[in-house]
Amino acid sequence: MTVQAGAAGRAERAPRLRRFEFAPVAGIWRHELALYKRYWKSQSFASMVEPTFFLLAFGYGFGSMVAVIGNYRYLDFVATGVVGTAALFTSVFPGMFNGYIRRVFQHTYDGMLAAPVDVHELVTAEALWIAAKSSVYSCTPIVVGMFFGLDPAFGMLLVPFVTFFTALGFGLFGMWTSSVVPSINSFDYVITGVVTPLFLIAGTFFPIDSLPGWAQNISYLNPLYHCVELVRDAVFGLDPLADLGHLAGLMVFAALMWLIAVRGMRKRLID
Repeated sequence: MTVQAGAAGRAERAPRLRRFEFAPVAGIWRHELALYKRYWKSQSFASMVEPTFFLLAFGYGFGSMVAVIGNYRYLDFVATGVVGTAALFTSVFPGMFNGYIRRVFQHTYDGMLAAPVDVHELVTAEALWIAAKSSVYSCTPIVVGMFFGLDPAFGMLLVPFVTFFTALGFGLFGMWTSSVVPSINSFDYVITGVVTPLFLIAGTFFPIDSLPGWAQNISYLNPLYHCVELVRDAVFGLDPLADLGHLAGLMVFAALMWLIAVRGMRKRLID
């Protein structure tokens, strides 16, 4: 009897990460959809208007002084670059703040884990939901740019897929960050020290060729740079070999973030 009880106790303490089931993911998505129906207007307004302001401010502000950059109109250059910025902001902030609030204040994740849901399924479902929304919102600068002279291209249909993988990685990064910061105020360090430099050295508003050599090398490691390059190639002309490299960079980034996000959330919620 004692041996059986000990074995049962070890089984209960054993990690549940043995398989991946899609039913929990679908359940979490239904939960997210129910919430989204309540706040979609305010979130859509912020997610779509903010990148539009970036585009108009930089495209017309700097565009009045720099009409052409490389082979592109500066307005077109910014319109394609701001897509990456929109993907970053609409994914990393929900990952950070929603992840922290739902874990610490609302205890939403505790309720989810009381059901037949494991941490890796919860993290995956949340990140996929964030990426799905972001992939739609991030296309706003392209649409606005078309109203101001950006030529339509068949490759634009690839932009939502590019932003999906970008947002997936940054959403997971945000969730991991939410699991390691000691308080919600600590996000200020992440925003100032990580998020802001990421979009400043991604080739969004100016080519990274103008940066010092050491900054260019850092830019090549920036997932947002690969997103911007993919978006520009999708709009202005694909470069298959280089684009496969950029896509691989985004997928590796997302996979790495998934591993550390699951580990961080498991440590906070289970261990």
